[in-house]
Amino acid sequence: MSEKIKLSSSLEKQEEYTELLRDILYIRYNNRQPRAFVHTYGCQQNVADSEKLKGMLEAMGCALTEDKEEADIIIFNTCAVREHAEDRVFGNVGALKALKKKKPSLLICLCGCMMEQEHIAQKIYKSFPYVGLVFGTHVIHQFPELIYNAVTTGKRHVERGTDDGLIYEGLPIHRDGSFKGWLPIMYGCDNFCTYCIVPHVRGRERSRRSDIVIEEARKMVEAGYKEITLLGQNVNSYGKGLEEKTNFPELLRSIGELEGDFWLSFMTSHPKDASKELIDVIAENPKISPHLHLPFQCGSDRILKAMNRRYTVEKYLEIVDYAKSRIPDLSLTSDVIVGFPGETYEDFRQTLELIKKVEFTSLFTFIYSKRVGTPAAKLPDPVTHEEKARWMGELLKTQEQIAAKRTASMVGNTYRVLIEEQAREGVLNARTHNGVVVEVEGGPELIGSFRIAEITQARNFILKGRVTPLDDLTTQ
Repeated sequence: MSEKIKLSSSLEKQEEYTELLRDILYIRYNNRQPRAFVHTYGCQQNVADSEKLKGMLEAMGCALTEDKEEADIIIFNTCAVREHAEDRVFGNVGALKALKKKKPSLLICLCGCMMEQEHIAQKIYKSFPYVGLVFGTHVIHQFPELIYNAVTTGKRHVERGTDDGLIYEGLPIHRDGSFKGWLPIMYGCDNFCTYCIVPHVRGRERSRRSDIVIEEARKMVEAGYKEITLLGQNVNSYGKGLEEKTNFPELLRSIGELEGDFWLSFMTSHPKDASKELIDVIAENPKISPHLHLPFQCGSDRILKAMNRRYTVEKYLEIVDYAKSRIPDLSLTSDVIVGFPGETYEDFRQTLELIKKVEFTSLFTFIYSKRVGTPAAKLPDPVTHEEKARWMGELLKTQEQIAAKRTASMVGNTYRVLIEEQAREGVLNARTHNGVVVEVEGGPELIGSFRIAEITQARNFILKGRVTPLDDLTTQ
């Protein structure tokens, strides 16, 4: 059986379950439209997965709700990257016990990365008997079948560890935003950094066909999306395993050439695969955001090797220097892990030196979180959490000074911004093309539109600006 036929057959089966569920759920919930609540933890890829779950729920006849108290189906889409995220899930699931007691027909579902870990799935099964359905990241396309089994048998069901390595296209999607959207281009990861659980819960890398991705992007632009963010654990590996000969810079260039007024961004780039070709494509197309999220994790070559990152500080700086030389007004952001097992204060000082040298726009910083099943979890880790927290404080102070310097340099300039949300009454949050937040005055009618903002004031990480009446597309 060919892959195409296999995929078609699998999705047709799910469509049959979806049709059956329209009547089954309607009757189950007293001859009314059932309501579903979906809460997402973790990264943008999880958000994209939840948009598919919401799309399938709507196809089953459900209405989406933001109030779990009124929901008939509750879904927590979980994250396994850090212990804090897992603790939040356990706490919030525990809080559902009273709701389940009050509403016996309530179906509680847990899915996502946490559920792909055996010890987590076992804990859920033993400690939370009122959870009716548990499923992992590899069976989202089987969601209708899983719901069908749960509601028709009344039995608890666990479905995990069944990665077939395929991509299932054509699933319904309910996008959370109307002008900003996520577009996955690949799934999984082959890098196996020693601290990271993602390859173990997301599976190996597999890329979507470029024609399918480009067409989805085209439809998003036609639907009025102003910003499209391409997603992948390592977008620079895009194309590996496809029959077509393509790579990420080629895909980025093709989407950037689509007609329409939109911004194009992506995440995340792995430094070991970031190429000059990628930098050149960003520099050549004004639709592509002059923003590069390039996680360096640590400034010590010794620790980078222990992390299995497969680049050196020198290599990282070569990429950064080339990007700065080619992309005007480049914004660089990064991820940093503080206190990796075996890291010394001298190693940490090298991280500070790298931060000072690059001058990042912003950093996503984390104290090392031990993940069961990763090689780093077995390493000696003698530095106390309190000491790591002191290091973190020093890092944050350093970055705060850098951010203040950068934002101060932007005062008096004008930038094209995308109005994203209402911050408070009469104040809106906007964002420049390279990702810097600007507070501007205005009403909610401006949300989702491009405007020109003159920067009037700078704080450490946020600018204040004034929206001008003219939308001059030649402005920065």
